[in-house]
Amino acid sequence: MKKIGVIATVAALLAFAGSALAAEPPLPKGYEKWEKSKQRMDPDKKSMFYGIHYIYVDKKTMKPYKTGGPFPEGSRFVVVNYTIKDVNGKKVQGKKSMIVLMQKDKKQTATGGWLYAGYTPDGKPSGVDPKICFECHDKEAKARDYVISKYSDFK
Repeated sequence: MKKIGVIATVAALLAFAGSALAAEPPLPKGYEKWEKSKQRMDPDKKSMFYGIHYIYVDKKTMKPYKTGGPFPEGSRFVVVNYTIKDVNGKKVQGKKSMIVLMQKDKKQTATGGWLYAGYTPDGKPSGVDPKICFECHDKEAKARDYVISKYSDFK
């Protein structure tokens, strides 16, 4: 009887873990070929986005991005973040530290109609909490359909 309880518990945990990973879609293939922003640097070591990052925007998303939204279903942004290295007193790009996907998905009602997913530097799901992402997006960019960055980041 005890064995059945242990097996049921393990099965429940595996099902939960599987559903958590399933919530994060795979990174879009070929996102590195999308339009890419200029380099952005956040030197604040207390910031979640401390480092150097680039924003990639897919073709479908670029037109409304230029006008500040709203964005159609399926719009996608990928942000790739790197550490900051000091080379002879100059701050330069270090190693890739994380990847984040923001994808318009009307089913994501708790996060303003956007799916937020995080990935390790090698593209594996990191288990980011989308509610934490949404808190900042809601506070900083509600009027721009929750997109914090602006097209001017590309110039």
